[in-house]
Amino acid sequence: MTAADPRSWMWAEACAMIERAEQLHRRFFQPGLAPAPAVNWEPPVDVFETEQELTIVAALPGVDPGDIEIAIERGVLLVGGPRRMLACAHGAAIHRMEIPHGRFD
Repeated sequence: MTAADPRSWMWAEACAMIERAEQLHRRFFQPGLAPAPAVNWEPPVDVFETEQELTIVAALPGVDPGDIEIAIERGVLLVGGPRRMLACAHGAAIHRMEIPHGRFD
């Protein structure tokens, strides 16, 4: 490929975009740098309805069942609570963090 070849600059631009995305990802998941908003993340949810029932499945691995808050307000089901950081992470150098922690709703 030559410098005038569009594949060269397209590849360079794609690599730069990936690097910017990784920087944003690292900045977003660095705990303690900025005050967290009231809600940090939303769990994925599946909803199934039949004539007899409504089934809602929320993916909350690692969340203590005792921490889950469930309420109905104005006909809306609310599920919330905290996903706490693992004890081994406190004081550790975090090299990669993809699982969201903090308040979910």
